[in-house]
Amino acid sequence: MLKIILFSLGSLWMLSTIEIPDKVLKKAEKEIEKFFETSQYSKEYITISAADELNTTADFSSENLFKIISNNVLLGYAYIGNAPSKTATFDYLVLFDPQWIITKTKVLIYREEYGGEIGSKRWLEQFEGGSGESFPFKYVEDIIPISGATISAQSMTRAVNDLLESIKYLKLKDRI
Repeated sequence: MLKIILFSLGSLWMLSTIEIPDKVLKKAEKEIEKFFETSQYSKEYITISAADELNTTADFSSENLFKIISNNVLLGYAYIGNAPSKTATFDYLVLFDPQWIITKTKVLIYREEYGGEIGSKRWLEQFEGGSGESFPFKYVEDIIPISGATISAQSMTRAVNDLLESIKYLKLKDRI
């Protein structure tokens, strides 16, 4: 039993050290600069412990959740995630204000031939204002479905809900 636990913790550690590809990070940084209207900012990475990660549903690595700081002022937070589509995955960015309320979502890289409509600014605006207090978003009820992008739209909705649930947990435990 101890071997299984140690193997599981080791596997989690390996997963948490996966780096974000440069192309994805550059697109996220460009979006952050545009949204916050500044190129002068720093990122302060937020580390989630292995024990806390076991109690969350979002995927955290050493570089995908961070504070955005400019001139010693907290502008907000950012999360870079990856979610499944029909046969591949897509990368996305979620920006939060200092109170952890979603201010923007953006699909950074979409790798499918169909379903790219989830990258539409208008569709993604549906997540704005979401917080750990207001989730879950209900697909079809709160989030408008997209014909031809059902799997990706459901996946994005699930990914945002997982992130909000995880943020709520981490805030309750005073981890963030």
